Amino acid sequence: IIKLCELLPRNSIGFEFSKQLIRSAGSVGANYRASVRAKFKADFIYKIQIVLEEADESHYWLEVIQEAGLVDSPALNELVREANELTAIFAATDKTAKSNTKK
Repeated sequence: IIKLCELLPRNSIGFEFSKQLIRSAGSVGANYRASVRAKFKADFIYKIQIVLEEADESHYWLEVIQEAGLVDSPALNELVREANELTAIFAATDKTAKSNTKK
């Protein structure tokens, strides 16, 4: 993500997109780490929901960058694909964790 952001144009749009993407992608990692270390199932579910929201937001920003044609790099296509997969994984994790609490 950081290397991709370095490829963005050095203008107000590039800076704003870079800031948003680095913030949301960084939050995915930080909150996922916190979810793994959660002491209670409710804490795990809460953190995974944040991870899912931030992963979806990161996916959004990657798609905006792609659709606007701001970066011409095969790495962008790979990051969009990866973001889509991670969002699906976190959504499934959230769903499973919630269903396991009902048992």
